[in-house]
Amino acid sequence: MRSRPPTAAPPAIPWQALLFALLLNALWGANVPAVKIGLLAVPPLWTGFWRFLLGSLCISAWAGWSGIALRPRRGEWGGLIWLGLLFTVQIATMNIGIRYTSSSQATILMSTNPIFAAALAHLFMPGDRLNARRGMGLLIAFAGICVVFLRGGGALLEPGATLGNAICLGSAALLGGRLVLSARLLQRIETARVVLWQMIFSLPCFAVAGWLTEQVRWEALGWYPLAGIAYQGIVVAGFNFMGLAMLLRRYSPSTVTSFNFLAPIFGVLISVLLLGEGLSWRVLAGLAGVGVGLFLIARR
Repeated sequence: MRSRPPTAAPPAIPWQALLFALLLNALWGANVPAVKIGLLAVPPLWTGFWRFLLGSLCISAWAGWSGIALRPRRGEWGGLIWLGLLFTVQIATMNIGIRYTSSSQATILMSTNPIFAAALAHLFMPGDRLNARRGMGLLIAFAGICVVFLRGGGALLEPGATLGNAICLGSAALLGGRLVLSARLLQRIETARVVLWQMIFSLPCFAVAGWLTEQVRWEALGWYPLAGIAYQGIVVAGFNFMGLAMLLRRYSPSTVTSFNFLAPIFGVLISVLLLGEGLSWRVLAGLAGVGVGLFLIARR
């Protein structure tokens, strides 16, 4: 596939790619509830290991069937190593943050990654600039974030939930940066190699850290948490990661990721249905603010 030159402005996204991006974000919306379900038995770092072991097997099988060479070429190792390190920290913080807050709030906060992607793309991606409308979208989405951190009386949430929310927001910022770095690498590196090697570099990190610091709750391990792990690994880390990387290779990261305004809607609804979480005014207001803000960022 021929890459666009680094100085070219990103093309407008056609309706076929738009529908594909919406499908990816609908599937992505179930990721946080799936992590929450998996955490019933498998702790955060081991969750990352098993998820990306499954994901790397899916990507390798797809690349082998497609005849794509997966071994990095000379000059590609440095960027892939940096991406792998950023990937590992971002996923670890996401899983840890989800453990200490509700699935609904984590879904909303993780879906703010386009805010950070848009800001960073403005600095590092030629042709992907912020304007007044997109800047207003960032402010509205940020207001939605603030609502998630507040309770009825205006005070911060209880310490445990506040910590989890803060960690999830930090992970969303790292995810925005990772998407921009991925977009830059995808201009010169095959898509499957970028997706696969960030997972491969993360596996020994997750395994060693999980072995040293975590304990699997074997008594709670059943089909329900295993299904959560399988969804994360096969659907999200396999299908969704490849689909997102293919879009990032052709279109600007802030535009592609801004269709995430649907992901928190699906994620909150799935959290209510599968985990029995309530819909407070704070969750709904935060969801509305983030959704409207991301829509303004994405709108062309």
